[in-house]
Amino acid sequence: MIDTNEITHRQILTSLQTQQKIRRIAFEIYEQNFEESSIILAGIAGEGYEFAKKLNQELRSISPLEVKLIELKFDKSLNQQSEIHFDDQSVPVENQVVVVVDDVLNTGRTLAFALEPFLKVQMKKVQVAVIVDREHHKFPISADYVGYSLSTTISERVEVILSRPSEEGVYLK
Repeated sequence: MIDTNEITHRQILTSLQTQQKIRRIAFEIYEQNFEESSIILAGIAGEGYEFAKKLNQELRSISPLEVKLIELKFDKSLNQQSEIHFDDQSVPVENQVVVVVDDVLNTGRTLAFALEPFLKVQMKKVQVAVIVDREHHKFPISADYVGYSLSTTISERVEVILSRPSEEGVYLK
């Protein structure tokens, strides 16, 4: 008998492979920002923030960078830009290097919205890191750091799970 759950939920990256991608991205971020004393990781609420927390751990273990972590909270389901809240308003973003972090880059809409607060102030550099780039961009957004590029159909869904250790990985649904 065929397990339909197995057909609809194919694992693309295991937990170990996902961790290796995150570690490689951390090294790339450090290589591109080694002259900086600090950077800000701005994780988009949900798995993007979980990814940012894991990047934070890796960067702290491999570099002398002071890493500040903030969570970007906004309603991704709205068709227009919603208000974006930082979980830590005390972190100054002006004249800083910010890496906006999300789990999956699909159309680019979420990341385009997430960049909005950083466009209002003078920045040294704004970069984007994702675990999976699906390459269905509708917005002029590209990621500076990509763990895995995956060509998918529009109807397929990619799910990154980092918040549940027993299920950690990347899945195609």
